[in-house]
Amino acid sequence: MQAEDHLFTELRVATLADASSPYGLIEAAAIAVIAGQIDWVGPQVELPVRYAGLKQTPLGNRLVTPAPIDCHTHIVHGGNRASEFELRLNGASYEEVARAGGGIVSTVTATRSASVEDLIRQALPRLDAMLAEGVTTVEVKSGYGLDRETELNMLRAARALPEHRPVRVVTSFLGAHAVPAEYQDRPDTYIAEVCIPTLRAARREGLVDAVDGFCEGIAFAPEQIRPLFEVARELGLPVKLHAEQLSNLGGAKLAASYGALSADHIEYLDDSGVAAMAEAGTIAVILPGAFYTLRETQMPPIDSLRRSNVPMALATDCNPGSAPMTSLLLAMNMGCTLFRMTPEEALRGVTTNAARALGLTDCGRIAAGLRADLAIWNVAHPSELAYRIGFNPLHARIFGGTS
Repeated sequence: MQAEDHLFTELRVATLADASSPYGLIEAAAIAVIAGQIDWVGPQVELPVRYAGLKQTPLGNRLVTPAPIDCHTHIVHGGNRASEFELRLNGASYEEVARAGGGIVSTVTATRSASVEDLIRQALPRLDAMLAEGVTTVEVKSGYGLDRETELNMLRAARALPEHRPVRVVTSFLGAHAVPAEYQDRPDTYIAEVCIPTLRAARREGLVDAVDGFCEGIAFAPEQIRPLFEVARELGLPVKLHAEQLSNLGGAKLAASYGALSADHIEYLDDSGVAAMAEAGTIAVILPGAFYTLRETQMPPIDSLRRSNVPMALATDCNPGSAPMTSLLLAMNMGCTLFRMTPEEALRGVTTNAARALGLTDCGRIAAGLRADLAIWNVAHPSELAYRIGFNPLHARIFGGTS
């Protein structure tokens, strides 16, 4: 398949564009791609004659879906934390490891010592694993620098990834990820002296698409996040938040009050937090990889989110400590197996709702006028994508019309 106008035929397509039918599924379908966009999709018997001259590729009744989107990752960082994995297996909790000087802060040392080129080199194998499962869009956060230059270098590395691979990268400034050792017991000063000036610098350099924070007892309280969100609003940047992962501090309510794109993790989210997210249109990003790795027991309130019609996204949360996972297909299976999401919710979670969690309107569904970011699978039905464990049925990945 070449990077040219193209007609895909003899396929099943889960458009996810029609919520009235399961998966928005169309049998015996065709998709016309013109100039990198979907120009037409529908039953092949209804194909308009204007597409007759396009180069045609029969897909042998394979399934086509929107290409997966990983809407929460930390793939740019230095080093790894395999030793902490061993500590946790010997009984230490994530919070105990963090308070003892491990956790996020331990990755800071390795990241601060890495150049932009080092960070790119270390991120590419993680990115390659995602692309091998059809992913075309990846969100990448800073947050392992916790000083001005390293935070900016992380964002510079993230912005450079599309120069090395055919991928779309959306960046989030996560300077409020942890309190660095040099500001121990002075989180408010760190926000004022480091986070906010660095955010302004990142904005001037065109490095940031959204602003994130970690609202938790081992990180920042809601009122410490608020000044950062005020500056984000001033700069015209959307916000999102790691919220209610280990306790309920009301972070999701704070995020919703700023019209946040998403609140992520949310295992300890209560009904009032769900209601605030529903009113604000904030997406719930479910991260089963961290739940699994940390051997947590408090599950996110999936039923409450459903009842309130809060859209749920799924992501890998790929990071060196709590979710060293690069498989979005595995995240789909975990979302179903651990949290009882349905296979359709899982697929929408890594496509339509993942796009919404990043503020993207040109992808995540298969409909005329959207980007031709497609995944072609060797499966008969969409439910198979969440069903298997450790199996990749990808046949082909189409990025902006290019294979």
